[in-house]
Amino acid sequence: MLTGEEEPRTFRTGCRGWWDDLNCWPPASVGDVVSQPCPRFLHTTGRVFRNCTDHGWSESFPPHHEACEYGLNHSLPAEVKKVYLSQHYFLFVRIMYSVGYAVSLISLSVAVAILSLFRRLHCTRNFVHIQLFLSFILRASLIFIRDSVLFSSDDHFHCGDYPAGCKITTALSNYSIMANYSWLLAEGHFLYSLLSVSLFSSKRRLWIYIVLGWGSPMIILIGWSCARFLYEDEGCWETRRIRWIWWILRLPVLIFITVNMAFFLLIMRILVSKLRTRDMPGNEFNHYRKLSKSSFLLVSLFGLHYILFAFLPNKLSDSSHRVWTGIELAFASTQGFVVALLYCFLNAEVQIEFQRRWRRWRQKQTLQVETRRLRSSLSQSGGGLGNVSVLTKTSSSLETDQL
Repeated sequence: MLTGEEEPRTFRTGCRGWWDDLNCWPPASVGDVVSQPCPRFLHTTGRVFRNCTDHGWSESFPPHHEACEYGLNHSLPAEVKKVYLSQHYFLFVRIMYSVGYAVSLISLSVAVAILSLFRRLHCTRNFVHIQLFLSFILRASLIFIRDSVLFSSDDHFHCGDYPAGCKITTALSNYSIMANYSWLLAEGHFLYSLLSVSLFSSKRRLWIYIVLGWGSPMIILIGWSCARFLYEDEGCWETRRIRWIWWILRLPVLIFITVNMAFFLLIMRILVSKLRTRDMPGNEFNHYRKLSKSSFLLVSLFGLHYILFAFLPNKLSDSSHRVWTGIELAFASTQGFVVALLYCFLNAEVQIEFQRRWRRWRQKQTLQVETRRLRSSLSQSGGGLGNVSVLTKTSSSLETDQL
């Protein structure tokens, strides 16, 4: 498809499809006369015609302002203003969530680098954190890829020409969302296994987490994609007309949230019982308490967010739906930053490691300064290190003579 800014050219023996900013003109053969109705927002029954010639599409006849009765329609200014405000609203929302995803992507990348480069932070718990970070990085990256595919030209929306790339990016975006909740479930199970008796070794548990964390969402996505292709192959697969197809994605996420909430209730019960029996040292108890608090906050926050926005917006009016959509996108775009903040930047182990590296760097800098001062003082005393070497040789010769 061509946009309104491009000249309509012929291909083979006909004219290519073309969006002229008002109407979508389908591909046609040379000599065909194609008609299109006036845009809906003009509220007229007129039609506009174009010929497909050897040189491309002809000028419209009659002209739009005559065929669509611009001057006779008094509702035109209000309708145009409504369309104009809608375009500005969606542009603002797009800029807002793009900034949020960019902040999340940068903070998550820094968090993954910190947990990967510092050897003292290498452990099973932080490995699970890294996998959760990677799922959010995948989600933010796919958002930018999706926007580049969808907003590369307007003809995809106006002319109903949806490329396969937008459907693939939508499917992968849903996969990343399910992977988020899947790895949150892995976080909850791992913390529960630390406090309770586990039948699996740490290494074997990691492989189970990897298979379930990345594999189970893929199985769900394959089933959803097949259902979309067979029963609701519309647009970029973002519609929700057939409810049972959307439940293929919604139900597993609700199960992830419910099971994770059960895990954290069991964790809190274990911590309370261990505190009463004094079966855990104070420092260790505080460590697990803080980790449980941050994990419980994440699961509660993301769980309530998903349940609220999965059900409530569908029952609201158009204006309220826009407000809720803006809030949902603002919240979803900053989730990655919240995860990096709780599991890395506010992590006590990470802060201690940074403090240790900082002290080591300061000591190294101080030692270098003291060394330079010592060398400077010796050189100013006359002879410097050369006198020291001469005195050393003299002392050695005296000791030889005495022997």
